[in-house]
Amino acid sequence: MPEHSLWAEQAWIDGRWQEAVLLDVDAQGCWSRIALGVHTPPGHARRLPGPVLPGLVDAHSHAFQRAFVGLSERRASESDDFWSWRERMYRVALRISPAQMRAVAAQLYLELLRGGYTQVCEFHYLHHTPQGHPYEDLATMCWSLADAAGHAGIGLTLLPVLYERAGFARPQLQADQRRFAGTPEMVMALVQAVRASARRHVNAGVAIHSLRAASLPAIQSVLQQMGQDDVPIHIHVAEQTGEVDECVKNTGARPIQYLCDTLAPDARWHLVHATHTTPREIDAVARSGAGIVICPATEANLGDGLTDLALWLRCGVPMAIGSDSHVVRNWPEELRWLEYGQRLLHRKRNVAAAPGLQDATAARLFDAALTAGATAAGQSRWGLMPGARADALVLDTGAPGLLGIAPSHRLDAMVFAGTEPALREVLVAGAVVLRDGRHPDQDAIGSAFVGAMRALWGDAAH
Repeated sequence: MPEHSLWAEQAWIDGRWQEAVLLDVDAQGCWSRIALGVHTPPGHARRLPGPVLPGLVDAHSHAFQRAFVGLSERRASESDDFWSWRERMYRVALRISPAQMRAVAAQLYLELLRGGYTQVCEFHYLHHTPQGHPYEDLATMCWSLADAAGHAGIGLTLLPVLYERAGFARPQLQADQRRFAGTPEMVMALVQAVRASARRHVNAGVAIHSLRAASLPAIQSVLQQMGQDDVPIHIHVAEQTGEVDECVKNTGARPIQYLCDTLAPDARWHLVHATHTTPREIDAVARSGAGIVICPATEANLGDGLTDLALWLRCGVPMAIGSDSHVVRNWPEELRWLEYGQRLLHRKRNVAAAPGLQDATAARLFDAALTAGATAAGQSRWGLMPGARADALVLDTGAPGLLGIAPSHRLDAMVFAGTEPALREVLVAGAVVLRDGRHPDQDAIGSAFVGAMRALWGDAAH
């Protein structure tokens, strides 16, 4: 007999709703067996209070930026864009302590669970003290994030970031980037420390901040030290037109083309944003086997632009989603933003759908994010399948947006008919971490977050 069993009237398996599903969980918190058409569940199985979706991976997060959400929506000069936002964002980057990082991240991770994510990829570059010195334990800030994830109950992929310069032609960091400084050796030491810690539901990959922030020799050194190790490699690329122009000026090539021509990415690579592209670049990424990570709400908030979603999908490039700066912290809204941006751009509807392949927009985007997110997080198996971690989202069919919706259209309604995820329960590794939106320790987590915000911002945060 399994460790325990769950039964759902309906579950999303292999890209469609399946009926009367029995899900067995083993002692390690993984699905050991999934049986379809079990209309009379065994007596030992717990009946879940609604249909079941797999949890998604949030494939791109800067947790500390949760402390900045809502505090950058005023303009003090004639121009306000990504670069002016970045300068203001550095203020929190220079202030936040390890304890404050833990408090902010725990609140964020609780909110991500409410938003239907059960794993988060942390693109982590706040390595040093506010003065720019290494902590006595180099991984101090990593442990703040891991502690926060453990407290909230979410899975965590830590991605220590290589960040060594201010730009292609600026070999030193700016003063306000001093906490980010890293070398290939330091990045790999952090990866090894995270692995050696063997924390439950915590794994590690590596990240390169961007082509502008890391030199070619340093990137090549990281890759050489990694060898053929099958771990995810993340990099920001082609987010802003200014970055594209700077790359062309200094290398003679656009960022994605330069990346593909010079570094030969493979299926381990995940290109974050990939906003400004040409068909030739998309084809190069498709041939490489690399994936992309789109962050629709953040890209909208920062005025980045819109990627060529239709061509990425047509070329079969794996596409995960991320919440990045955390102006939005649930995947239904991210997928809605992803599709609506394309509708406004092309003045058409259901741009992501593919009649004859997948005619439902929500299903195509959800399944893409499900599969690519797993790879971005270094998870070999993910979703409702044997061997995957037993993560699940139990829908509330009585919630606004799902009330009265035909069972076959519930995923469509999650993305396009609601305002927030309609979840009765969220499970990670077979255990309920949220029930009716509540976390057992949410009051303490919220109180610590408020304390951190007051310390960081004073009255400006209230």
